Amino acid sequence: MGIIGWIILGLIAGAIAKAILPGRQGGGWLVTLLLGVVGALLGGWIGSAIFGIGLENFWSLQTWLIAIIGSIVVLLIYGLVTRNSGRRV
Repeated sequence: MGIIGWIILGLIAGAIAKAILPGRQGGGWLVTLLLGVVGALLGGWIGSAIFGIGLENFWSLQTWLIAIIGSIVVLLIYGLVTRNSGRRV
């Protein structure tokens, strides 16, 4: 899959992850979509390293599941990191 495919997959996976994991993560939709691209890359890397499956085929169900799970993980981490950044003591 080419770089354009990775970007499209990540953007869509980020949107799906945001719909699955609604909350008050900072940054809005743009940051969420960019984190989706990072999550898709992370999911593909972990999937290929641990399970031997990667993100080779754009239309494969396992490709989408790995990308969405990676995006959810990245959104959770981002939400935990930025949760207390808005509070001032």
